[in-house]
Amino acid sequence: MNIDFTGKKVVICGGSRGIGRAMALGFAGSGADVSICARGAGTLEETRLEVAALGHIAHAGACDLADAGAIKSYIADAAETLGGIDVLINNASAFGSTDDVAGWMSSMAIDMMATVHATQAALPFLKAGKGCVINTSSVAALRASARQPPYGAIKAAVIHYTNTQAAMYARDGIRVNGIAPGSIEFPGGVWDRRKTENPKLYGAVLNSIPFGRLGYAEEIANVAIFLASPMASWVTGQTLVVDGGQTL
Repeated sequence: MNIDFTGKKVVICGGSRGIGRAMALGFAGSGADVSICARGAGTLEETRLEVAALGHIAHAGACDLADAGAIKSYIADAAETLGGIDVLINNASAFGSTDDVAGWMSSMAIDMMATVHATQAALPFLKAGKGCVINTSSVAALRASARQPPYGAIKAAVIHYTNTQAAMYARDGIRVNGIAPGSIEFPGGVWDRRKTENPKLYGAVLNSIPFGRLGYAEEIANVAIFLASPMASWVTGQTLVVDGGQTL
C-alpha cells in the first residue's frame, strides 16, 4: 500500500531515536515535511539529516518536554518552518520505573503532561487543516506493571486521554488515536541494553511473544502512517496494540 503524504506537515515529539526516528523517516519517505524534537541535540541533528536526505523539509528543535513553555515555543517554531501542522505525534517517554516521587513525577511530566501541552499548542494548526493526533502508549498500560508502576499507570492514562481528546476534537474534524507497542528492540534502546544487562528478563520477554522475536521500530511507524492517512479516516478514539501477540 503506497500512502502519499506529499505536502503534509508532521511533528513528532520524541523523534530522535527508536520509534520516533522510525516514524520521522517513515513519514518523510512517504512525502511529508517533518519536524522532530528531543533533549539530546547530537542525536536530534543526526536524525534531522537523515530526514533531510529524503528530500523534504526537515526541522529539529532541542526541547525539554517536561517544560510547558519550551513545548509551546517548539511547536510554534515547527509550525512556522513547516507551514502548519497536519499530524502531531506525542511519542516521548521518561520510562519511569521506580515507585517513588522521582519515578512518578518524570512519567507524569513527560508521558502525560507533554502530551497535553503539545496537543494544546498544536490545536490551532490542527483545526485549520482538520489534522490528527497520535499518542504513543504501551502494552504496559493493559495489565499490572510491577517492574514499572509509574510507566504502566501513566501510559494507561494516556489511553484514557486519547479517548477524551477524540471526543473533544471530533467536531473540529480532528482524529485522535493511539498506539500501544509491545517490546521493541533497536540499537541503544531499552531492550537492546537489557539483552546484555539482564539476559534473564530479556529471555522471558522474548519467550512471551508468539512470533519469537521482539518488534522493530519500523513496525510501529507503519501503524502511525496508517492512522494518520486517509485510509483511517473513520478511525478515532482507538489505541491499536502492536505487539506480535505479546499480550495474548
